Amino acid sequence: MARYEELPYRTCVGIMLLNAAGLVFIGRRAGGIEHVDEAHVWQMPQGGVDPGEDTFQAAKRELYEETSIRSVEKLGEIADWLIYDIPRTIAGRAWKGRYRGQRQKWFALRFTGKDNEINVANPGGGHKAEFISWRWEPMRNLPDLIVPFKRPVYERVVQEFATLAAK
Repeated sequence: MARYEELPYRTCVGIMLLNAAGLVFIGRRAGGIEHVDEAHVWQMPQGGVDPGEDTFQAAKRELYEETSIRSVEKLGEIADWLIYDIPRTIAGRAWKGRYRGQRQKWFALRFTGKDNEINVANPGGGHKAEFISWRWEPMRNLPDLIVPFKRPVYERVVQEFATLAAK
């Protein structure tokens, strides 16, 4: 395995999905070596970008593959790529040791459907469930629900999209 400092970042997208009340979709992760306790097992949908794939199309695909949601409209996008490192202690086990963290493009989407469209147990396209449950959460609470090493990214996402919760 390459030295931690020499590992690349995995190119990904992140999705802040807001409902009409301005609450944000969060899913309880089905598992993962990065979880340190039961309080920090929640996250917004996110996932990898395929080679040559447009990042907004990747965001819609990942959202569908994790939640079955298709009823969305784009509200915004963070211009910068947000980066986080995974802890060195799990770097060799996460993503088969190929990455030191993620480089993410974040999108804010409005959910225009009904809650019964959401299906995390049997997500779209026959993909393996990544979440075991979900809920709508006030945006301000998100950074405290994520694993600590991702918290700075979540703080930035909340800061960038804060005005969208009221609309």
